[in-house]
Formats: sequence, C-alpha cells, structure tokens
Amino acid sequence: MNRINQLFDQKKENILSIYFTAGYPELNSTLDIAQALEEAGADFLEIGIPYSDPLADGPVIQNSSLKSIENGMTLPILFDQLKDLRKRVTIPVLLMGYVNPILQYGVEKFCASCKEVGVDGVIAPDLPMYEYEEMYMDCFKSNNLSNIFLITPQTSDERIRKIDELSNGFIYLLSSSSTTGKDVSLSDITENYFSRLKNMNLKNPTMIGFGISDNKSFNKAAQYANGAIVGSAFVKLLSEDNYMEKIPDFISSLKGKQEFA
Repeated sequence: MNRINQLFDQKKENILSIYFTAGYPELNSTLDIAQALEEAGADFLEIGIPYSDPLADGPVIQNSSLKSIENGMTLPILFDQLKDLRKRVTIPVLLMGYVNPILQYGVEKFCASCKEVGVDGVIAPDLPMYEYEEMYMDCFKSNNLSNIFLITPQTSDERIRKIDELSNGFIYLLSSSSTTGKDVSLSDITENYFSRLKNMNLKNPTMIGFGISDNKSFNKAAQYANGAIVGSAFVKLLSEDNYMEKIPDFISSLKGKQEFA
C-alpha cells in the first residue's frame, strides 16, 4: 500500500488534488510549490513532466510546459530535484505527462527513479492500456507505483470495467473530451456521465478533472466522485507576481473557506 491508497482509505470525500508543471515558473520552484501546497491543505499533488508537444493541454498548461523547457527542465533534472521531496512533503505525489519522455528515459529506470525519490503514482494519458498490462505493469507494481487511467464521457462500460480491474490508486474522470483549462459546466451531459459512473460502483476511488477552477465546480464534482483535480486555474496563478504568497488563499477558496479575488 502506498500513500495514495492510504489517503483514500483515510479520507473518502472532498479530496483536493493540485496539478502544476515541474520547472515552472522557475526551474527550481518545484519543491517550494509542492511544500506550499501541502501546507495550504492540498490532499495530493500531480507534478507535470514538461513536453514540447502537449496536444491535450490547453494554452495555460501548454505555455507552462514550454516555459519549463526553456528554463532547462528535463526528466533527469526533475528526479534530481525530487531527491529532497520526502524531506519536505508528506502527502501523495504523482508525476503526470506524456509517455514519450518516459520511454526516452527508459520505463524501468523511470519506475525505479520514482520509487527512489518517493513518487507514488504516474498519470500517462497516452500510454495504451494493453501496453501497460502486457509490458509495464510488473515494473510499476514492483516499484509500488500506481498507474492512473483516464476515463472520458465516450469510454465504454466494458473499458471502464477493465480499467477498474487494472487500477490501484484511483481513476481519473475527465469532465469532457476537450483540452485542459476549458470551462466545463457540470450539468446535463456531464451529470448523466458522472451519475452513470457512480452507479457502476467501481472498486477504485474516482477523481474528476478538467474545468475545475473554483469552489462551486469543486463541490459539484465532489458530489459524483471522491474529489477533484485543479490544474489550469492553479498554473495560471503561478504566472502572477508573488505567487507563493497567494497559494494559501487559493486553496482556501477552492475548499470554500474564503473568497479568492
């Protein structure tokens, strides 16, 4: 059992995850941001691996990825930075990114590096399920890593059941098939989609992402899942002056403890 499993065992609802891109806005800001997010009340973190062609990401995360690469961020540098992760952060941490940089680094080496620095899971949206099951699952399991699958409104019940069978951690429910950062109204079609998933009684916890940006959308998502993931709204905050000082208010606003201008 890793930290992800422990979290979902201990907390069943209103779980808040925050995504941000490693090496953005500054090359060496990754651990400072991670520590500040935990101190502000985030339940777990998703650290993005920058990629030069982030097709599924909206403009905010695309820009952060390109800026990170300009800053000099690479996967080896990220793992070097994360050597001190568990001296500063106790909550679960996942790495999220496209599969190409992972393949270039080497999957076995990548999994071993994750274990060494204390990373608990991986989200690689373009890693085919059959490749994971046939080629990489043993490597993930031997390094105590959760591989997180994504589900969209178009995912068939059969595939959802298969994902639930293979998962060990949580399942990432995309609120739509659009790119990240697009405002998503959690109504009509999406509510039917989330209700369908909730009624399937999946064995794994679920988290909703894409379009979650404030307390209203967070609470709406939390009605249908164990919690929600905030990405673009937080990455946008990191582009502002004095962003570190604004992190506590941002997290409080998502949880409904105070207004955030």
